[in-house]
Amino acid sequence: MTTPDTPDTQRPRPGSDILRTALRRNVGAMTWGTVLMGLYQAGETAFPIALGLIVEHTMQDRSLGALGLSIAALAVIITTVSLSWRFGMRILQKANTTEAHRWRVKVAGCGLQPVARDVDLKSGEVLTIATEDADQTADIIEVVPLLVSSLVAVVVAAVALGLADLRLGLLVIVGTVGILSVLSVMSKRIGSSTQEQQARVARAGAKVADLITGLRPLHGFGGNHAAFTSYRGVSTEAKRQAITVARVNGVYAGTALALNAVLAAAVSITAGWLAFEGSITVGELVMAVGLAQFIMEPLKMFSEMPKYVMIARASAERMALVLNAPPVTVPGPGRPAPGGDLELDCVRHGALRKVRFHVAAGEFVAIAPYQPRAAADLAAVLAAKVPPHAYDGAVRISGQELAELSTEAVREHMLVNPYDGEIFAGTLRTNIDPSGTSRTVDEAVEASMLTDVVALHPEGLDYGVRDRGANLSGGQRQRLSLARALAADTDVLVLHDPTTAVDAVTEQLIARNVAKLRRGRTTVVITSSPALLDAADRVLVLDDGVVTAEDTHRNLLATNEEYCLAVAR
Repeated sequence: MTTPDTPDTQRPRPGSDILRTALRRNVGAMTWGTVLMGLYQAGETAFPIALGLIVEHTMQDRSLGALGLSIAALAVIITTVSLSWRFGMRILQKANTTEAHRWRVKVAGCGLQPVARDVDLKSGEVLTIATEDADQTADIIEVVPLLVSSLVAVVVAAVALGLADLRLGLLVIVGTVGILSVLSVMSKRIGSSTQEQQARVARAGAKVADLITGLRPLHGFGGNHAAFTSYRGVSTEAKRQAITVARVNGVYAGTALALNAVLAAAVSITAGWLAFEGSITVGELVMAVGLAQFIMEPLKMFSEMPKYVMIARASAERMALVLNAPPVTVPGPGRPAPGGDLELDCVRHGALRKVRFHVAAGEFVAIAPYQPRAAADLAAVLAAKVPPHAYDGAVRISGQELAELSTEAVREHMLVNPYDGEIFAGTLRTNIDPSGTSRTVDEAVEASMLTDVVALHPEGLDYGVRDRGANLSGGQRQRLSLARALAADTDVLVLHDPTTAVDAVTEQLIARNVAKLRRGRTTVVITSSPALLDAADRVLVLDDGVVTAEDTHRNLLATNEEYCLAVAR
């Protein structure tokens, strides 16, 4: 299989590389954002400087012209501050949102590829990575420009104070360096704590997804209490780690605020002392006090940036777990020939022991498994969920081994419909024909006996279906899944227990309809249903992992007592 992302996803992408890629892709937006945000910070810094100059010169001239010029200068500064902030943040937030979308799509694409990745994460954890971690990684797009603009403000303030008195400028520079040194050490703790919190929240999310999927069976055998207790333990761990992260963040924010306040107080006190000595003028004192108060904001922003950098890096490292994971198997480039037959040659996997059979092109064959585990393992092998190197023997489609074929091409040619096919939120139509290209939707609905469900609702096939088919019965969900498989109209169709949730009369009708609709197309049904077994051209008995008998259903009933006991209802 080759996709546009193949070369990129095969190369290792550590978290730092992901961050560099995000920065490189948005260099234009970040440049403009940095210029505008730098202009904003420079304007903010210019405000107390202008006030100091106004006090200095207006008090000397005492003229209406000087006052009007001062008011006009302040208006220009305020307008610059307002517009630069508005457009700068608009540019940065648009780039941030777009970059987060790109990484969400990339992580989701890894999960949707035909070949699964060898990653030790559950689907709930991957979902968290594709949402929260992608968003936090993209925050680096805003962090860097804000960091630079804050630095601009600190530098402008230091230069302005240094021009008034060198000691004031040095105090700002030394104080800023000291604050950042202390906070950079604390930010490392935040990064490691946040990474652990994200992992625990993701595990809790995965546990919730598992519980929702298995809620009905859990209620059936009374295991819901134990399952909820298990989830409560995982959720408690996530809560404790979240409290730890909040505590660390609180200490960090409190320390930053305290250090910034100390620096601002030091600048104000020093400026007052210098003014008392006569080293600076009253206007310079007003400027120094104003800058001491203003500098709190850029210093706070500047001091918070290391924390956000560490959070972005931790999220990028988690995304790298998915993006770096190698594929479970490397499929071949071939495509199966149209039509075609299906052959298993001494396949050994799980409960299967040297399974050997051949289904000719256009034949309808039923496989009667005596052990459910063997049926599940057989369906997994045929669905290419098990890579060819993970089992002994060979699976051949149209005479070509599965390992030589593209997984995507195999799934276009052969559909294996599981007994627990997922139902999606949408409509009956979108569940039956997700791509909107099938020409056999009506025939599939009729063959699967879904017609009564369609007739129940005025909307017909446009009737709304809730997530996981919550507003459908078990039999309706199963028939909807069967209709989707039939509407795909693939050359080879494998059905695994397609009628376990329907009544006997409906099962008889479905068996006849499927045989009629699939006439001339290769069809394999893994089932113990007498109706489907009777509709098949022949039946293969799968016992203890091997094919032990082969004949028509009625002949097997007459000659094989074990088969009769296994399938008779």
